[in-house]
Amino acid sequence: MIVYPCAKINLGLRIIGKRRDGFHNLETFFFPTQLTDILEVVEAQETTLNTYGLEPGCSMADNLCVKAYELMRKEYSLPPVEIHLYKRIPVGAGLGGGSADASFMIIALNKLFSLDLSQDEMVKVAAALGSDCPFFIYASELDTAAGEGLYATGRGDKLERMTVPQLKGLKIVLTFPPVFVSTAEAYRGVKPYKSQIRLKETLLCSVEEWKSTLVNDFEKSVFKKYPLIESYKNQLYDKGAIYASMSGSGSALFGLFVGDQ
Repeated sequence: MIVYPCAKINLGLRIIGKRRDGFHNLETFFFPTQLTDILEVVEAQETTLNTYGLEPGCSMADNLCVKAYELMRKEYSLPPVEIHLYKRIPVGAGLGGGSADASFMIIALNKLFSLDLSQDEMVKVAAALGSDCPFFIYASELDTAAGEGLYATGRGDKLERMTVPQLKGLKIVLTFPPVFVSTAEAYRGVKPYKSQIRLKETLLCSVEEWKSTLVNDFEKSVFKKYPLIESYKNQLYDKGAIYASMSGSGSALFGLFVGDQ
């Protein structure tokens, strides 16, 4: 069974408040990209993980694919599997690569062993692995050509389909500064606040307005500590992007371009 876990970008990311459970409430718009990892899962005599491409940045026990399998194994008495993961999404880039791998692992196991799990049942498993994991259960069925993504609140796990028509026809260009930014580090640098204008309203304005209105709250402190990342953002604008931003907690950035630029 082969699946293609996709990277995501965040169009806007606001940190609204600190929760009692230690997480933060946020507001963002998740949108899939064409950059994917490649994940193959086959039944085997013992469970193994083979990685290729970019370094996964963790041990087998800490790999989210393995953690997803272990949750599914315990719940549905699954046999051992051989996992082949070709990493093309950089680690620590704010693109959700690990979360995507975990969620697509759930999808692959559901198909491989004919579990007939509903989407809601898969989302429940995904939510136990990470706040943004549920998004990736839905990602492959979104009409991205029309600008469809998921508006997220709560920890990023409360999802609502939303279409941003302005994205239609735009090209997403990703760029990767040689800097690693941990999520914990990024959160330490932000001060939660509530804006009077909801992110939804901002997204429905023209893309040309986004440069001054559509904000990723992580950028201020991350750029201060890592000015190289901000310089990569400026380079995207220099190349003609109509909007550019850091994705998630960084360090990857994306630019939206018209046509084939």
